[in-house]
Order: sequence, then structure tokens, then C-alpha cells
Amino acid sequence: MGDQPVRVLACGDVEGRLNALFSRVQAIQKKTGQFDLLLCVGEFFGTTAEAEVEWQQYKTGAKKAPIHTYILGAASQEMVKNFPNADGSELAENITYLGRRGVFTGVSGLQIAYVSGREAPQEPAPSHCFTPKDLSDLVTPLTSSSKFRGVDILLTSQWPRGVWHFGNNPEVNTKFCGSSSIANLADKLKPRYHFAALEGAHYERLPYRNHVILQENAQHVSRFIALAAVNNPAKKKYLYAFNIVPMKTMDPAELVKQPQDVTENPYRRPKDKADAKKNVQAFGAAEEEEPSQQFFFDLGSNRGGGGPRGRGRKRPSDGDGRGRDERFKQQRRHPQPTGPCWFCLASPQVEKHLVISIGSHCYLALAKGGLTPRHMLILPIGHYQSVVELGSEVVEEMEKYKSALRSFYKSRGERCVLFERNYRSQHLQLQVVPVPLDRCTTDDIKEAFTVQAQEQQMELMEIPQHTDLKQIAPPGTPYFYVELDSGEKLFYRIQKHFPLQFGREVLASEALLNIPTRADWKECKQSREEEEESSKQLRDDFQPFDFAWEED
Repeated sequence: MGDQPVRVLACGDVEGRLNALFSRVQAIQKKTGQFDLLLCVGEFFGTTAEAEVEWQQYKTGAKKAPIHTYILGAASQEMVKNFPNADGSELAENITYLGRRGVFTGVSGLQIAYVSGREAPQEPAPSHCFTPKDLSDLVTPLTSSSKFRGVDILLTSQWPRGVWHFGNNPEVNTKFCGSSSIANLADKLKPRYHFAALEGAHYERLPYRNHVILQENAQHVSRFIALAAVNNPAKKKYLYAFNIVPMKTMDPAELVKQPQDVTENPYRRPKDKADAKKNVQAFGAAEEEEPSQQFFFDLGSNRGGGGPRGRGRKRPSDGDGRGRDERFKQQRRHPQPTGPCWFCLASPQVEKHLVISIGSHCYLALAKGGLTPRHMLILPIGHYQSVVELGSEVVEEMEKYKSALRSFYKSRGERCVLFERNYRSQHLQLQVVPVPLDRCTTDDIKEAFTVQAQEQQMELMEIPQHTDLKQIAPPGTPYFYVELDSGEKLFYRIQKHFPLQFGREVLASEALLNIPTRADWKECKQSREEEEESSKQLRDDFQPFDFAWEED
């Protein structure tokens, strides 16, 4: 079949309404042409006498499914009787029970992994439940191959627990919804499409990424889709149609394309992120080893004044007096600053009036003596020296800030240039400088950096887009790094000496912003009052783009 797309229909709980389902499928096929297969998740059989009569018609061959239909097993004890063979079998012409768990590969090469039933509450497991062994028997043979990139489709009846994190919210009671074993399974199998049912809801989650930005090569995105029951009275969507080219025949570059609305992976999140209120974040004390020094900044309640307000608050306790959540354990392992650090947010030296936004792991500040009025810094809250030392959750939030800043500058007719100098600096500062779109192109900026580097006998190399900086610069390596709005990245490994103002000098040059006198930040200093005014203005302007800002 080459790279011909396979045409697939997915369906939620059928609950025995076979005639309704198949007449709907026939109507769709009449309108849009034949589909290759129909995948049903959730309960396929029903409990009513009517459902039993309908099933007998298909079982005896009096009626025939108009499409190859693949179903999952029982999700409740009373449905077990409909599945005489636990390992899967044809139940009627064109209706196949896949089995308890396994992988089905179609003639096209499409790979479909599946798990029937619900997570077992105890051992021995009831026959409508799956066990941890079922899941490991499914995962191990697949992931043991070094070539494994993921499966095309994953079918489960239960939802994965927490799939809504970082995404749009479903209309279900998330307190009781889903299985964490299924979440773990989805994280390991990296399905391009994951279907589930049982909750009576339709929910299409925003696509999420399967790789850690800057630390792993780009991978394909995953889409989770939950479907409602056939012919539900609320008319919620129960059928989903899509075309899919099997992963094994796809062009790798095409496969890893990232859509605009891609989000972080919902299954890999710091434990404390779930309930944290976004605009008032904890930070700091862990580095100082002194709980009483923990601060909360509130960027909201003091918007009329000159900046965020600090107030002490004790670290939350977890009931046994320890009060050590994951993030604090992690921060405790950070290298500590050897002397006063101007950029650790818990530090007395930090100039809090310059802070524009505070996230969970990073914050945004007005650059002191900035090149332009909207020149900002993205900084980690904890003490890290460079991008290559960051943990994945810090990198992810840094990417969110980059994306928010790109949108913010774009709304003002500007593109942004990011650069980092990991040389004679103890705390990572990612400089973000806006350049008016009508002033110069991305190519002009790239050329200016390259030419000025050559003049100083330095050669900037271009990093392939999906290459991780860590592969090029192990922690401790001094380097200079530029990221353009096109996604292109330039890198220079610093040998002996490096002009400290190099990034600013290039941007301030005649070829670009043409403000050569502002190349040195010391020449651009403002008074405290001016800085407060600039920060307040910038905070207000940036607020609509600030993902960490939440109205009370």
C-alpha cells in the first residue's frame, strides 16, 4: 500500500445498539466512501432484551456489519459471558474481538495496541479486568527494540488518569476519572491516537509532545480522544473519522512535525504542579536550606504599585511533619551559588521590582540597562548556570515563556532574538531582545552574528534544529548561543577569551538596531523610579500573553 493513508473510524460504547451504529456508518460511507476499519472502545454489548435480539441477527448472519469491526472485551462482570475466548476471536462476520491485550498489525503496517476492561482492584483479577502483568506483557516486547518509536493507535476502555493536565478540560469529574496504569501505558507506548470510552463524554485533548525539548530529538505528537456512547440522548460525539499513514512508511521529518497547539506531556509532570496556583508561586527557600526564607510573590494584588510583593509563608506540610514535596527535594540538589547571586529569586540581592512574571520554575524580568524598552530576561528560579544543566520541567516552562514572548512581540510588529552567554556568569540569563520586523529579516540577523564573529576570529556553527544543546556542550563547557525566530540556532564553544558584550554589540550594530551607543548595559542604566515605571508598563502589556497569570 506504500504510504497510502488508512481510513479509520473509532467509536465509543456501543452498548448493544448495533443497528444504530451500523446504519450511521453506512450513511457516512455512502457520503464519503469506504473506510478500512471500525475500532470500538468501551462496552460493545448491551443489557436490554432489544440489544440481545439485535446481536443474534449479526451472530446468525441474518445481518452483516458493513465494515471490518474490531472490539475490546468486557468492562463489567455481566458482559464477560459475551466473550467465550479470552484471547480474541471472530464473534460474527466482520466483528472481531481483539482479546485481553496485544498488538494488531493490519496489512497496511498500521500498528494498533489494545487493552480490554478496567484496572484490577485486587488479585486475583476479575475476568473483566487487566493486571500489571497484562500491561508489562504488552509493553516489554514493543519497547525492547531500539527502533521503537511508538504505536500508531492505542485502544483502551478506561481513560488515562491525568490526561487533561496542561490541556483543555473535559466535562467529566476528574476526581474519579481514569486509570494511572493506562496513563503509564500511554506514556510508554507513545500512540499517535489514543481512544477510550466508559465516561459517557466526548473529549478531544489538544495534541501533546512525546519528547523533552532541548534534551531529546523531536518525536511525533499524541492525540487522546474519548468518545461518548452510541445514540446518547445528549447527542455527544460517538464516532470519530480520520486518515492515518502508518508510522513505518512515513517520512520521519513529516512524522515529527509539531502542530501549533501542541502542549506538554500530561503524564510527565512535577508532582506539585497539579494544584499549584499559578500566579502565586513558591520558590527559593530550598536553596537556602531555611524554610522560613521561602517567599511567595503576588504579581496580582499590587499591580498599581511598582512591582511584586514578597511575603513569607511556611512550606506546606504533608501531614507527617516532613513537608518535603518533590520540587523541594529536587531543588536541594542544585549547585549553590558560591557568593551573592543577583538572579536567584530567593536572594536578598535580586531586584524584585524588575520581575515581570513568575511561573513554577522560571521567571521573566526586565533587563537592567536593556537594549530596548522591551528587552527581557528568562531566568530559572533555582540556581542553574546554563541551559544544559536544566531539568526537563524547567526547560519546558522556559519554552512556554519563549513562545509567549514571541506572540507578545509579534503583536507589536517585532521578532525576537534569544541569546545566552555561559561564560563568566554564575546564573543562567536567557536574553530576549525584540527587533522590529520592518528593520531587518531573520537572515540579516543571522548574517550579522556570523560576520561579526568571523571578525573576532570566532566561528559560529549552526546546530541542527532537533539537536540537543547537551550533546554539543556538556555541563561546565563555556559557550555562546543564539536562537532566531525561525528556530535556527547558532553556537560557539568559547576557547579562551570572549567579548562579554558580544550579543548586545551585534544587535546594537548599524546592520541591525543601529543603536551602537547602547551596546554596553552600563551606559543604559535607569533610575530606580524609571525601572519601576518601565516594569509596571511591561507587566501590564505582557499580561494577556502570560500563561502564569491567573485572575483571582
